[in-house]
Amino acid sequence: MSDSWVPNSASGQDPGGRRRAWAELLAGRVKREKYNPERAQKLKESAVRLLRSHQDLNALLLEVEGPLCKKLSLSKVIDCDSSEAYANHSSSFIGSALQDQASRLGVPVGILSAGMVASSVGQICTAPAETSHPVLLTVEQRKKLSSLLEFAQYLLAHSMFSRLSFCQELWKIQSSLLLEAVWHLHVQGIVSLQELLESHPDMHAVGSWLFRNLCCLCEQMEASCQHADVARAMLSDFVQMFVLRGFQKNSDLRRTVEPEKMPQVTVDVLQRMLIFALDALAAGVQEESSTHKIVRCWFGVFSGHTLGSVISTDPLKRFFSHTLTQILTHSPVLKASDAVQMQREWSFARTHPLLTSLYRRLFVMLSAEELVGHLQEVLETQEVHWQRVLSFVSALVVCFPEAQQLLEDWVARLMAQAFESCQLDSMVTAFLVVRQAALEGPSAFLSYADWFKEADYSSRPDTA
Repeated sequence: MSDSWVPNSASGQDPGGRRRAWAELLAGRVKREKYNPERAQKLKESAVRLLRSHQDLNALLLEVEGPLCKKLSLSKVIDCDSSEAYANHSSSFIGSALQDQASRLGVPVGILSAGMVASSVGQICTAPAETSHPVLLTVEQRKKLSSLLEFAQYLLAHSMFSRLSFCQELWKIQSSLLLEAVWHLHVQGIVSLQELLESHPDMHAVGSWLFRNLCCLCEQMEASCQHADVARAMLSDFVQMFVLRGFQKNSDLRRTVEPEKMPQVTVDVLQRMLIFALDALAAGVQEESSTHKIVRCWFGVFSGHTLGSVISTDPLKRFFSHTLTQILTHSPVLKASDAVQMQREWSFARTHPLLTSLYRRLFVMLSAEELVGHLQEVLETQEVHWQRVLSFVSALVVCFPEAQQLLEDWVARLMAQAFESCQLDSMVTAFLVVRQAALEGPSAFLSYADWFKEADYSSRPDTA
């Protein structure tokens, strides 16, 4: 059928006979909208959400820009075996390309670069590892991460990197994120551990994650792992930071989110580790089992080698006092009547060596006066675990010669209160403490009979 009857306007020809393109035909029908700042902001937010939800940022950029975007891949930056590393893909080149991409996508360059670096950290951490539950990087992973962090430092120095966005992206790969990678981010100033922890929306979840990773780190350290020096440095840095942030009084340290989050999570992790150790000892942990290795390593962090040379005295004393309270009060399953029958089994020589080693480490930081005073306060205000209370008394008189007089003075006050106010609890506590101390022999404390005679309680009219 001939189409000669079709008008020029319908056939797409202008009066001069030239066929017009569809873009020209449609141009007159499209109504141009005025610039709307609010709509532009919504579009930008939508683009940011798309970037954050996309699992493969390189693939997304390829969808937007085409094959030329392969130049933006960070694989050459983190591939230390490649002879092209930093040769054709320098930090400045990739940084410029990121800026161009951010401009085309209408999103801040800091968010785009943070997402790409976080994605690369995830790729490094999911590479084949040496153990089934790794917390340490392999040599190859460590080299690749080092190259990547050099690039991240360049982005930071040129205000092209969002720390907060980076933290949020990292938590999306939490299941594969290795603890050593987090430590390197902290040590090299990309994001501090404090920033990373505070950016997590669920403090309980992040506490559980840290607890599991610290247990694995302790186990690998005690198993003479290949990278023992790195592992020791990691554990020391983590514990020092936890103690400083968790037990620093009236802290004025800057925090990126809510000030109370950091002490909350650090104290929670420290308590989890101690309770895990105490429960293991109570259950009768087997020598050289994985649990035994974790407990032995964790109790080792209370040494001056790990803490004393860096942390100021006040937070450390508060941490040790808090630890002592937890030891004396956790899981108070035994009554005083049980203690009367069983306390001979709780002497210093029969107490688990790991627990006595912990007592000795606490004694380095706290004086005998402070320890006896703390024991007195705990017994007066809280329900206690009598086995650990009495084994602690044994450790006191064995390790501190001055503890005998301190305990005698305290017990005398308890007995006075008992007779004056008919406080049976005070009398029971006094007799238990004296009997326990006497078990350690005359070099540590008076015999029970000698103490009773010297105290002359038998001559009191109101004794039975």
